[in-house]
Amino acid sequence: MEKNSSSRGYRMTLFCSGKDSAKEKWDGAKTSLFEAANIFRADDAQPIDHFSAHLKSATALHQQIYVDVPSTHTRRGPRATSKSVLKYLAPSVEARSDYDVIVDSLSKKRRPLAPEVAKLRAIKSAAEQRVMRAAADISGQAHSKTMRFARPGISEAALAAHFEYLCAMDGAQRPAYVPVVASGPNALIIHYTSNNHLVRQGETILIDAGCEYNGYASDITRTFPASGAFSEPQRDLYAAVLSAQKQLVALCHESADLSLHDLHRRSCDMLREELKQIGFDIKASDLEYVLYPHFLSHPIGIDLHESTNFDRAGSLKEGMVVTIEPGIYVPPTPNFPTHFHNIGIRIEDEVLVGKTDPIVLSVSAPKEVRASTPCISQG
Repeated sequence: MEKNSSSRGYRMTLFCSGKDSAKEKWDGAKTSLFEAANIFRADDAQPIDHFSAHLKSATALHQQIYVDVPSTHTRRGPRATSKSVLKYLAPSVEARSDYDVIVDSLSKKRRPLAPEVAKLRAIKSAAEQRVMRAAADISGQAHSKTMRFARPGISEAALAAHFEYLCAMDGAQRPAYVPVVASGPNALIIHYTSNNHLVRQGETILIDAGCEYNGYASDITRTFPASGAFSEPQRDLYAAVLSAQKQLVALCHESADLSLHDLHRRSCDMLREELKQIGFDIKASDLEYVLYPHFLSHPIGIDLHESTNFDRAGSLKEGMVVTIEPGIYVPPTPNFPTHFHNIGIRIEDEVLVGKTDPIVLSVSAPKEVRASTPCISQG
């Protein structure tokens, strides 16, 4: 994209492989240059082989070039990843001088692109919000059905497979990440992905799983009783986390003028108070270093964690989508009440930040505790 004085404000040139009848026999149909330009509303589409020459020409015409390249490259050639722009410069021996000219120009004129793109990605358009709600609905319904499918004696791997199957049947293209299906004390491991234990009677199951739908990730965590009913300690700890989580979700709107750092600090205060009410005597460092060692939230969208170049200290703005995921993980140590040992609870929702109110995108996943019986319901 090159800035100009047109009504659009820029000229967009798209580079792609185009049609290749030989490769298409093996890999399937490819988009032609003409079709690619129409689909992406580009002013022009050219073969990828032309990229190096075009970039060389463009660098001579513009004073600032916004691009991200690897921090390490040498005169002998680029140390480029598969996604690096330098991959397409193809510095063969005969083209070495062209390569050196381009790299030198980029070194002098380059501005980082990622922070600018991050600003645009942080605020989701109405179309993006609809896709993210669809992704969350698919994942939320899969959580609900997997809760009903779960039972003592089943394997964690079977629950993970069941969840992914349900998402695929509802149109998801793939999982957004490797699911966490943690029964019993496995829930104390934040990123437990072994999923190789059998669920035992009386345990809770923590499932952190989400699908990817049309390019957008979802991220939901629910904790529920394997046998259909919480024990009293499980219910008390779950209610403590749920109370804090619902209060924190309610604060996810622009008019609250809070940052992710502000919300995390409040989550610590809320959880400390909730735990005190159910019999915990928490020392200064116990909460954030032992019981609640992770951050409350992260932005989500095309990437599961869109945290790079996201300012955690900046106030939330309407149109952002963030997770709210407090958790408590009680190790079997004498400084915590024995009846809570080896219980891990996390509740995570995706929240669309509104002007004056939040919108919970993951509302399809049940999280309320029924008043009549100590199990999870839609609420």
